[in-house]
Amino acid sequence: MLKHISIILLMVSVLIACGDSGKNSTGDDTGIPNELQGEGNTEVSDEAMDQIIQNFPAPVEMAALMESINVPYSQKYLFPTDVADDYNTSFKQAIGLGIYSTDLGYLNIYSKTSSIVQYITVIKRIADALKVGQFFDFPTLKRLATNNENLDSLMFLSVHSFNQMDDHLRMNNRSHLSALVVTGVWLEGLYLASQVYKDLPNAKIAERIGDQKLVLSDIMVILKGYKKDKNFENLIVDLEILEKVYEDVKITIIPGKPEMVEQDGMLVIKQNEQSVVDISEEQIKVITNKVEEVRNKLMSL
Repeated sequence: MLKHISIILLMVSVLIACGDSGKNSTGDDTGIPNELQGEGNTEVSDEAMDQIIQNFPAPVEMAALMESINVPYSQKYLFPTDVADDYNTSFKQAIGLGIYSTDLGYLNIYSKTSSIVQYITVIKRIADALKVGQFFDFPTLKRLATNNENLDSLMFLSVHSFNQMDDHLRMNNRSHLSALVVTGVWLEGLYLASQVYKDLPNAKIAERIGDQKLVLSDIMVILKGYKKDKNFENLIVDLEILEKVYEDVKITIIPGKPEMVEQDGMLVIKQNEQSVVDISEEQIKVITNKVEEVRNKLMSL
């Protein structure tokens, strides 16, 4: 078994910049029946969803990890942009927004400027179709894309912007779209990690793959709130199979004593809790195959 220390949850957040709120949306233009929208029609309360969303940390962490351990860039890992031409429903578009945003984070880390512009263009088109284009600041993204020294700013902008969009969608009874964006983000990140591990096995990547057991559990809570919709139901069935595979992955929490540290001139409490992830080569192989299968389905929606 592989044993690893420390959990950093995976999230490559939507790379969009905040703007003014748009008009309210109805069931007709979201693609989800009215009875599935609005407060009280989902199993997840706003408070619970807030907590789940807020627990996803900074963007591009997975891609940054890959770059830090000298994993070479590969175009083959990325979701092809021409697939977006066939994404003509809000379900497909929200999933796509998450997937392409993850790939954009990967491209940014590796400073692939020529491809970055192509992916930003696709993301903007999808965001406009979902009526969240008002949050998308193309000039800012293009500027950050051509200056990889602004990674910290990119991370802050990404998280803040995602939260702004998420708030907007939920206030307008479109929480299901946030759920799908998060799912697309997470799935593509896990796909990248598992494909990298298949080509270049590495203990840190294996740890990240194992960590995703916890994230998947949260995502399933969100998605099951919309299981009355056939598209959601099909996605849930696929992810339940993946959840079953993760059952035998062991994550043990090791308590640590909190300490006071100085950060940016202020004293903050640092939690020293650790975790040990036990995951086998066979488990990683099965997870990799299942994630690839689910992703391929999304590619052919």
